[in-house]
Amino acid sequence: MSVGRPPAAAAISILIMGAGSVGCYLGGLLAAAGLRVDFVGRPRVLADVRAQGLTVSDLGGGRHHLPAAELHLHDSLPAGLRPAITLLCVKSGATAEAAAQLQASLPAGSLVVSMQNGVGNTERARTAAPALDWRAGMTPFNVAELVPGHFHRGTMGALAMQGSPAEPGLLALQAAFRSQGMGLRLHADLRAVQWGKLLINLNNPVNAMSGLPLRAQLLQRGYRRCFAALQSEALDVLEQAGIEVAAMTPLPPRRLITMLRLPTPLFRMLAARMLKIDAKARSSMADDLALGRPTEIDALCGEVVRFAAGQGGQAPLNARMQALVQAWAQGQQGFYSPHDLQLALGLRAV
Repeated sequence: MSVGRPPAAAAISILIMGAGSVGCYLGGLLAAAGLRVDFVGRPRVLADVRAQGLTVSDLGGGRHHLPAAELHLHDSLPAGLRPAITLLCVKSGATAEAAAQLQASLPAGSLVVSMQNGVGNTERARTAAPALDWRAGMTPFNVAELVPGHFHRGTMGALAMQGSPAEPGLLALQAAFRSQGMGLRLHADLRAVQWGKLLINLNNPVNAMSGLPLRAQLLQRGYRRCFAALQSEALDVLEQAGIEVAAMTPLPPRRLITMLRLPTPLFRMLAARMLKIDAKARSSMADDLALGRPTEIDALCGEVVRFAAGQGGQAPLNARMQALVQAWAQGQQGFYSPHDLQLALGLRAV
């Protein structure tokens, strides 16, 4: 995976707050680039990394292994860390708690970038920890833990962060990621990108309810129709409010929705680039449900429902999907066929 190190790579240090799948993958790339990276995460994940080392790989065949002895692993946030940049990678429900811990430990004004799903985490973190310099970030790809200590990127895309190339720390971070073949785009305002990513993430609950890998799920028209319906409802609400939404695929959002609804043979032909997904890839929500962890449904469909309510409207399809995931997590388990999921959302099944 490594294609060289950026100049003076060790000049900045990084803290990964929330070393789960995404946190371990991003931190692993930066450690492979030669940066000092401190990982704070769940004891179960870090125990596996201590035993196995950290392996990061991707759908292009890239792979890098970091021995445990070369890593800086912490079950809780240690005192005295002074990272140049902190990447917040905890689940959305843990944002306020993690932000408060960071403020209690880091110097005032420390730069923290939220690499989480959803659009409201940066504001929640800023409310909980106003002394820190909070920035929005976006992770476009899927990361799965294949075996203990091995984190695999199964989809494509470049990272995005709120900031300027004039900021030396972000410039060094960009160079470090570039040295590992990973793009990082800096934006003055990330809101449109965040909403664009949220629209794509509305497939997460569909994937979780299907019980299938992402590629297999996307090749079934009934599941795609559910995804398209959730997207269309959310986009209606955003457009009515005058909110700009960035395209996260080669197609603008409305054309993507149209393509998702096509018969599968035509979709397969037109969506060849979209279907460049590793057979191992699955949504993080599917992993959360399988392991009995809280999901991020409130930061996805729930965000659409709240935004619609704030505009004096409703988002009934997203509300129904939110309820389905919550019921599944509470023990009403059983994967949905494409036909049954369409009916559960109130759609006409095909």
